[in-house]
Amino acid sequence: MQAIAKLKNVPTSPRKMRLVAGLVRGKSVNKALGLLKFEANSGAEKIEKLLLSALSNWQQANTEARIEDSNLYIKEIKVDEGKMLKRLRPAPQGRGHRIRKRSNHVTIIIDSRVEEELQENNQ
Repeated sequence: MQAIAKLKNVPTSPRKMRLVAGLVRGKSVNKALGLLKFEANSGAEKIEKLLLSALSNWQQANTEARIEDSNLYIKEIKVDEGKMLKRLRPAPQGRGHRIRKRSNHVTIIIDSRVEEELQENNQ
């Protein structure tokens, strides 16, 4: 059983957020939380909070299962470009330079690994 969590309109550039998303893609949830806790990048705390939200969503869907026993991992994490705020900064001789303030949308899907998948990965 998988769980999904989405975070929209995060005011950081998608490029910076994809660096953090690449760190945790495919990792187990416990390992990913440990990596995000001590990552210095600014997007790490937002992805950590989103991962905890996905865990909560999974727990609500599977009330009888324990998180520790279910071998949860990050099945998919993607960062899409959100809307862009366009601003003008004054430049010499009456001109204006365009400033693009980017935002992004993050989607995370967690799933539980069954023993067959674990054995395939170990071989």
